[in-house]
Amino acid sequence: MNQKATVFQTFLNEHKIACFRAEETHDKLHTTVFRSHIEACGQNLPTAVIIDSTIYTVIRVRVASGVGNSGNIARLERFCNARNRSYKSFKYYLAENGDLYLDVCLIATAEAFCAEVVYTMLDVLVKHLTGDYPSIMRAVWTTNEN
Repeated sequence: MNQKATVFQTFLNEHKIACFRAEETHDKLHTTVFRSHIEACGQNLPTAVIIDSTIYTVIRVRVASGVGNSGNIARLERFCNARNRSYKSFKYYLAENGDLYLDVCLIATAEAFCAEVVYTMLDVLVKHLTGDYPSIMRAVWTTNEN
């Protein structure tokens, strides 16, 4: 496990937070993925905290699965772009398979890495998705191109 991932795992252990499952990928960046989910409006949204040996730590939430298709891709891209202009910390995007994701990217060297900041951003994400999930889903399932 890389140094930042070890710090995060220690934080989880010390605070008795058991909702994450750590997976080491054994890649050249020594990536560890901490998998969990966020509940928003009764939906369990797969969530990953991706920690590697670079300065980046990514919190990634799959907001909706398989929603982008040839009939709505332009509208969903406009939705993502509008959201991305509105939020400093959050970035929405559509993956090639049509899944809608929300990412948070945190920057810290191994020496400056703070697990509490990661956990605080997870809390901010939960509050954001809990309040905004219905409007996100309305945008996803709207059938017109307006």
